[in-house]
Amino acid sequence: MVLDPDLPVTLHEQLEEIIRARIKSGEYPSRIPSATTLAQEFGVSHRTSEHALRTLRDEGLITPVLGRGYFVSKSGKSQS
Repeated sequence: MVLDPDLPVTLHEQLEEIIRARIKSGEYPSRIPSATTLAQEFGVSHRTSEHALRTLRDEGLITPVLGRGYFVSKSGKSQS
């Protein structure tokens, strides 16, 4: 999947939607890739991927675990 900078939706919002879809499909059953990994995979800045992860965290879809990364929250798994 490729992010499109020409869309009226920001890159971090596009990335948020991709992560949501991957959680829903089970591609990310528990651990979410790091911001660095997401940035490399989608060709965006680290800040863009961090912004997407923070938004998903604020929505309660993912939970940060200090020193381990982001994980799908229990409430996030039930939002199918």
